[in-house]
Parts: sequence; C-alpha cells; structure tokens
Amino acid sequence: MSCFPAARRTCYVCRMTMPDLNLLITLDALLAEGSVAGAARRLRLSPSAMSRALARLRDTTGDPLLVRAGRGLVPTPRALELRERVGVLLRDVEGVLRPAEHLDPARLVRTFTLRTSDGFVENFGPALLARIGAQAPGVRLRFVQKTDKDSAPLRTGAVDLETGVVGDSASPELRTRALFQDRFIGVMRAGHPLSQGKVTLARYAAGRHVLVSRRGLDSGPMDEALKRLGRERGIAAVTGGFSAALALARASDLIATVPERHTEAMREGMRGFSLPFPMEPFLVSMLWHPRMDGDAAHRWLRGCVLQACGKTAPD
Repeated sequence: MSCFPAARRTCYVCRMTMPDLNLLITLDALLAEGSVAGAARRLRLSPSAMSRALARLRDTTGDPLLVRAGRGLVPTPRALELRERVGVLLRDVEGVLRPAEHLDPARLVRTFTLRTSDGFVENFGPALLARIGAQAPGVRLRFVQKTDKDSAPLRTGAVDLETGVVGDSASPELRTRALFQDRFIGVMRAGHPLSQGKVTLARYAAGRHVLVSRRGLDSGPMDEALKRLGRERGIAAVTGGFSAALALARASDLIATVPERHTEAMREGMRGFSLPFPMEPFLVSMLWHPRMDGDAAHRWLRGCVLQACGKTAPD
C-alpha cells in the first residue's frame, strides 16, 4: 500500500516525507509563462500565492529557477533542464488518470506528428493517408524529416511516431514494431552505359557514384564492404538523402545505392540491380514512447501504419 498526498506531509504507511505533487503543475506553469503574473493567471491564482509557490519550489529544488533580468525573469540552467521533464511527467499523470474510452475514429480530431526517414512519405504516405482519410477524416498527419537518431522528440512528445532502423544508439525505453525488411540495391538511369549486360563487381567499382550520408561522411557501409574485397569505388557526389541521390542518378551517369523498398516510388523509370557483393538486409521499424501504449488513438495510428506498409498482424 502507498499514498500520494496532495501536500507535503509524513506518510505513516510509507514512513517517509512525500513532496507536494501540485508543485509540478506550478513549476510547469512558471517555466511555460516565464513570469509569476503569467503563471498566476494561467492557474487562476493570486500573484502573492504564486510567489509563495515559487519560494517553495526554490526551497524544494535548491535552485532559484527564475532570476530577474531587466524587467523580466529568465530561467536558470536547472530550470531549462527541468522544463521538458516536468512536461513529460504531467502528461504521464494525465494519461494515468484519464478514463479509458472506446475509440471511434470517425469522431477523432487530432494531429499526429510522424518523424520519418527519407523515402517513407513517397512510398507509404499515400496508402497511409487514404486509410486514415477513410476511417478518420478529422485526423491530420504532420510529416517531419528524420535527420538524426536522437530519441528526445519521442520522449518530449514533440513526435508521436518515428520510423527507421533501430540501431544500438536507440533508447532502450522506446517501444518498437517491425514494419518491413529492406535491402540495398544499385540504381542507374535508363540507357546508362552499365545497363547493358550484368553489373559485375569490377564494373560497379569502376563506375562513378553518389553517396548518401546524413552526416556528410566520405564513405558508407558499401565502401566498407568493397574494402573487404580489395575494391574501391569513386564517389563523385555526396547527398543527405536518397531522393536527392536518385535525382542526380536520373540526370547523369552516376550510380546511386539505395534501399529497394524505401525508394520504390522514387525509382520509377530507372534501372535497379542487385549489388554484386554481399550486404546484409535490414529491418525498418516504427518507434514510440511507452507512455503512448495505453492511448487508443495512438494504437489505432500504429495499426494504420502497419497496414500501409503491408502488415496485417495485430499491434
């Protein structure tokens, strides 16, 4: 048995002093508004009551949190550190206390933010939007480009769902679900000199290539694989995404090496070929924060993404 008192007092069951959890709401308002008066209006308290609450927060955290700068207040480094964490905590509490409801997608009005890798929108976006439009016309999808593997947007709630390859750097707290397996292939324009006959290892290495690197590196996994075989390819251009690499390959004699399924819609009219050296296939998954597990609308969204990618297994 445990207790969660509204004010700081001794819990005789737990034999410990519990903090006033309402201070989290006060802290969230102060950090969001950046002023005592603004936070007081937001929480419908008097300025004097809010000032007393700020004093209690300073005493509890051991930090001034907001300090005067000219006519206003600015947050301390500790306050900036707490701002995102407090918001996440409050959303988690709201999720726990919110009664479970049966979801009716037709009545759902909500915007979901999806952070996706290059090519996902072009290949799976139309099917996903068609499914959602038919079931939930009040739902809007906001697609944002995935430029790194930072999981902070999922933790803070800035992003609802993410797609990509789950690497070693992924946060272990995140939930994942496999969407599809993909592999790298070579792509060239129709009529490319290499389009006549089989693309051998020697012909591939002798060609001029466009490298895809989000971090602007001079080599990638393909170059490591070629190096193990004693080969090296010539890199003529480096781009930050597959769509740009394919655009260059379409209009030149450059060869692009891209994920097969992820770029299917963008490769129309071009010739794709299997790489003449071994490259392991990889798994593309969707990722979300565990606090969204119990959200019926989010579960429904995950099901729509699975179906748009050709999966029918239940979430």
